Amino acid sequence: MQASPIGIFDSGYGGLTVFRSIADKLPDYNYIYLGDNARSPYGDHSFETIYRYTLECVEWLFAKGCHLVILACNTASAKALRTIQQIDLPAKYPDRRVLGVIRPTAEVINDYTSTKSVGIMGTRGTVNSQSYFLEISKFFPEIKVYQQSCPMWVPLIENNEHLQSGADFFINEYCSSLMQQSEDIDCVLLACTHYPLLLPKLKNALPDYIKILTQGEIVANSLVNYLERHSELEEKLAKNGKKYFYTSGDAIAFDEHASIFFGEDVESSSM
Repeated sequence: MQASPIGIFDSGYGGLTVFRSIADKLPDYNYIYLGDNARSPYGDHSFETIYRYTLECVEWLFAKGCHLVILACNTASAKALRTIQQIDLPAKYPDRRVLGVIRPTAEVINDYTSTKSVGIMGTRGTVNSQSYFLEISKFFPEIKVYQQSCPMWVPLIENNEHLQSGADFFINEYCSSLMQQSEDIDCVLLACTHYPLLLPKLKNALPDYIKILTQGEIVANSLVNYLERHSELEEKLAKNGKKYFYTSGDAIAFDEHASIFFGEDVESSSM
């Protein structure tokens, strides 16, 4: 059997922050990253549309030889992952696996809160899905979850305006709205893989005692654990340390922005 790369999917650039952490933790594996930039952002689309877009991209990665795909996108994880896992994989791809970013985060969130009150900042799609509320309640029913949608953040980041002074209004507005929900919040999860790029401004906008969580390292650690528990899948994975990047949009435009998220120059191809 031909060795298989690990597929990593996101609606655009944000998943590159997760990919960076995964590649740092597991540098020997081969990876294919796919950003659906032509149809990004996903946040305000319907469940059905996001499911259809996500499945199309997952199947494209399967066709490239991936037996394992990580949805490094909270919106896709919230609105498409369960259907893909429960319906599409058993029916058409029983030997393939698709994982998301919500469950790994929910499994460890208790480690970061003393007050058992956490804030979730994400896209409208992620927040409206109630996925974090449901997943966290499964593991830690005592934790209170407060959510805030931040619809302007992804457009600001995608247009490279997130560190400009004009972004301050939207950052302060959403942070204030979240903190007004409860004075007990001591941990804020950035439930969108774009949001780590806002960390310098978020640290100024949120109280000093707030722990701000990003998902890259959490997801990378979860993947290490998953591969240790599934040797039959791990043995299929290619290990030449190669990384391939694809986009559904313009490759030149993708490369110009991708390095901001990935931390090094990226050379991509169009699908």
